[in-house]
Parts: sequence; structure tokens; C-alpha cells
Amino acid sequence: MDPDIRYVDVDGLRLRTSARGTGSPLLVLTGIGASLELSVPFEHALNPHGVQTLALDAPGTGESSRYRWPRRMPGLARTVERTLQVLGYDRVDVLGVSFGGVLAQQLAHQAPKRVRRLVLAATAAGVPFLGGVPGSPRALLALATPRRYQSPDYYRRIAGALYGGEARRDPDSLLHGSIARFSEAPSLVGYLEQLYAISFWTGLPWLWHLRQPTLVLAGDDDPIVPVANGKILTRVIPHARLEIIRGGGHLFLLERPAEIAALVADFLKHEESDDPVIAGS
Repeated sequence: MDPDIRYVDVDGLRLRTSARGTGSPLLVLTGIGASLELSVPFEHALNPHGVQTLALDAPGTGESSRYRWPRRMPGLARTVERTLQVLGYDRVDVLGVSFGGVLAQQLAHQAPKRVRRLVLAATAAGVPFLGGVPGSPRALLALATPRRYQSPDYYRRIAGALYGGEARRDPDSLLHGSIARFSEAPSLVGYLEQLYAISFWTGLPWLWHLRQPTLVLAGDDDPIVPVANGKILTRVIPHARLEIIRGGGHLFLLERPAEIAALVADFLKHEESDDPVIAGS
């Protein structure tokens, strides 16, 4: 199914967005440097479950323009909320992966009336030592630049140590036959601005206030975000439950899209009447 691609003007930016399928809307927020194409295999697996998936290129990635001045995570979350408003969505479920999981937490905190349910995948309650448990030093060093998006050879050399899971055996399997990872590579400046946005971030002071039902997904072979981070999130978010993906690396949504899509769809199917009442909603 071809996506509905729209370019919207928000906060002085030109942002590329996509919508796939029909049904209950789910906003998918991808990892640092990733364009909206990278979540397509997972979205294709989720759409038959009656879920409409929404995605966007974050400022400075894919085909979206950059901020005039870099913003921290609260500013990025405000842009995402305003994008939803421009697109005509009053309330959505939100799934965030890695960097996108941090953004999803921030959005749920700042705009609780916009977020019905929350899925946090391969992410943490804060950067290392500010709520997060650090991953492998080698993996964290590789995250310092966008080179893995720019060079297929470099990606194949470091994918196993960086992403774990299936990438240790077959890095190309995570590409699903697409060159989008490399054709939509982020600019160096855009990538550095995302690093700036997440630097020193922590949700620990307010995560215990979140009232959205939350599904936390963590791979037990994730060199970037160890599974301990999923356990911390589940302890501090009141209505959260944890699912550990056995053998899953950092990109388990791309390793086993059908399996994870079924898990997420089952979580999202609960009736809204079962959800806690959010003050002001």
C-alpha cells in the first residue's frame, strides 16, 4: 500500500509526513538519524491489524528541514504535537523507538491529552547515568556519527556489535531489500542537532506522573540500550508492563516485524474505557 505523503509547515520547518493504512492512528517515532522509510516493514506488518500508522522525518533528517536554532527535547516534542494538530489528529497512540522512545515520553508528558497509549521500544528513562543504564562503549561510540547511514560497507562491519540480535548474523536482513537507510541518510548537522536534543535528558522527575497505559519492549541482546532500562521504565511509569524480546537486538522491530506488530496491536486493541482518566482530558 502506497503511503499518503504530506509536507506540512510547522514551527518554521517543512516536515515530511506519511500515513499508511486505516484504523486507529499510531504515531511511529524512529531512532536518531532515521528517516520515516526505515519503519516501513514494521508498519506494513501492523496495518492489517486495523492500525493506521503515521510517521515523520524529524527535523534535520530525511526530507525535513532543520531548525534555525537547535532545540532540546521539549522543543522537539512541541513540534511533533503541532504537527499532529496540522494533520488533524486530536488523539493518537504513540510508539517510539530508541531516540523516538525518548521523544514519545516527552510528548506524553507535555501533551497528555494527545496521547492515548504509549509503546516504548529499545529506549530508556534517561541518558546514561541520568536514569539510563549505559550500553556497550563500542556501540555508544558508533552512535556519535551518522556514518552507518552513509556507507553500506561500514554499516555491515559494525551492525552486529552496534545493534546485536539478528544483525550479528545477517546485517542485510534488517534492510528488507531496501536502500532507504542509505538513500535518505541524515546530514551531519541534522544528526548533531538530534544528539544535542537528547543530551542530558532524563524523564525521572516526571515519569511517575504519566497516566497513559504503556507497553515497554526491550531486547535482551541490545548493545545500545540494555534490558535493564526497560525494567526501570516499567517501575517508574505507573501503568506500564514489560515484554522482553528474547534474542532481540536494538532493531527487533525490523528483525521480527510480524511478531512485534501482533504484540503491539493486541496492546492497542483495549477499549478506551479501560484506560485511566487523564486530568484535563
